[in-house]
Amino acid sequence: MLSKKTKYAINALVYLARTYEEGGPILISQIAESENIPQKFLEAILLDLKNAGILNSKKGRGGGYYLLKKPEKVTIADVMRLFDGPIALLPCVTYKYYERCEECKDEDVCGIRDVFFEVRKETVRKLKSATLASIIEREKKLKKKAKDLV
Repeated sequence: MLSKKTKYAINALVYLARTYEEGGPILISQIAESENIPQKFLEAILLDLKNAGILNSKKGRGGGYYLLKKPEKVTIADVMRLFDGPIALLPCVTYKYYERCEECKDEDVCGIRDVFFEVRKETVRKLKSATLASIIEREKKLKKKAKDLV
């Protein structure tokens, strides 16, 4: 399950991606209000995203946060790993955080590991293809679909 921090980060990033073409920094208070995120919590999240090279900020009048990378280049996998660590459900199938399972007798023939390796592989594939831009496109399609049903 995603942590609140990761969910808030994704929501804030999608908000910033919607305004990417306009190019101006967005105030933390504006993001917090729009996305219903506690402002103090959001400040820490945005700072982590800035330190990761996803966002940048401008101080002073007309300041705020803005995307440093294009919305097509920011993936949900990147955000999840930043805040929640490994995507895999077992430590023996993680890419960057590998740990041998204590109870495992032989990883090479472990059927459980094999299943969870496939799950991780598919999950990472989907999350890497889910960019901020693709999320916005999905929202547009879903809105159109909902409108067409009315």
